[in-house]
Amino acid sequence: MYVTAVESRPPGVLGSSSSRGQRPFGARVKAFVALTKPRIIELLLITTVPVMFLAQQGVPSLRLVLLTCLGGYLSAGGANALNMYIDRDIDALMDRTAQRPLVTGMVSPRECLAFGITLGIVSTLLFGFTVNWLSAWLSLGALLFYVVVYTMILKRRTSQNIVWGGIAGCLPVLIGWSSVTNSMSWAPVILFLVMFFWTPPHYWPLSMKVKEDYARVGVPMLPVIASNKVVARQIVIYSWVMVLISLLLTPLGYTGWFYTAVAVAAGGWWLWEAHALQNRAKAEATGVKLKEMRLFHWSITYVSLLFVAVAVDPFLR
Repeated sequence: MYVTAVESRPPGVLGSSSSRGQRPFGARVKAFVALTKPRIIELLLITTVPVMFLAQQGVPSLRLVLLTCLGGYLSAGGANALNMYIDRDIDALMDRTAQRPLVTGMVSPRECLAFGITLGIVSTLLFGFTVNWLSAWLSLGALLFYVVVYTMILKRRTSQNIVWGGIAGCLPVLIGWSSVTNSMSWAPVILFLVMFFWTPPHYWPLSMKVKEDYARVGVPMLPVIASNKVVARQIVIYSWVMVLISLLLTPLGYTGWFYTAVAVAAGGWWLWEAHALQNRAKAEATGVKLKEMRLFHWSITYVSLLFVAVAVDPFLR
C-alpha cells in the first residue's frame, strides 16, 4: 500500500475567503462547467456515438443519440466533479491542476460535492427513463468505479492506478452499444478492451512529462516510481496488445475493409511512435529530447480515427 501525507498549502491558496467574496456569475458558470472536464468528455463521446452506428448498422435515431450523449455528459461530468472534490488537497499542490475551481475558491467543496452527486442522479434517471435501464446501470457503474475504485482506492496507492482505473473510461463503449440494442455483444467487448489497453500508453507519456507534480503529492504514477526505460517498455507492450485486439472486429464479422485499413494504418503509426519513444528512453534521452508528448497527442488522434472508422464502416459494406 502506498500512502503519503500531503502538506498543507500556504493559507489563502486553497479556496480562500477573499476569493469566494469575488465570484462573478459568469465566472461561476464557467467554473461549474470546468468541474465536468468537458475536454475529457469529448473523448468519451467520440467512443460512444460511433459504437451506436455500428450497433445500428446504419444511422441510429437522432433522439437516441442526443439523449445518450446528454446522459453520458452528465454522468462523466458528475464523476469528474466528485474526483475534484476528493483530490482538492493534492490539486492545490500540482502545477497542472492549480487553477481548478476548488483550488481557486470559485466553487466551494460543498457546492462541488452537491453538484457531482446531482449530476450522477440526474444522468442515471435520464438514461433509465429515456434510453434503457441497462445503459443507466452501466453509466452509474462507470461513475462509481471512477470515483470510488480509481480516485479513492487506487490513485494514491498503486502504480497500476491508471490501468485498472481506466475501466471507467472504457464503459462508454458498452453504453453506446446498449443504448441501441439494450443488450451486449462481442463487438462492444472488443472495443472495450481496445480502450482498456489504450488508456495506459495514452496517459503514461503525460505522466512522464509531469511526474514531478505527481511525486510532490505522493501519487505513485508509474513514471514516478520507475525509470523511463521501464515505462516505455510497458507502453510498447500495451500498444501491441491494443493494436492486435483492434483487428479482431473484422474476422468476427462486425466490420469490413474500411475499418481494417484504418486500424492497420493508424495502429502501425502508433507502434512506430511507441517504439521510437522506447528507443529514446533507452538512449537516456531526457527533457525535450524524450518527446514523450508526441505519443500522447497521437493517442488522441488514433482513437478518434479508429472510432470514426467504426461509424463509417457499416455504410461501405
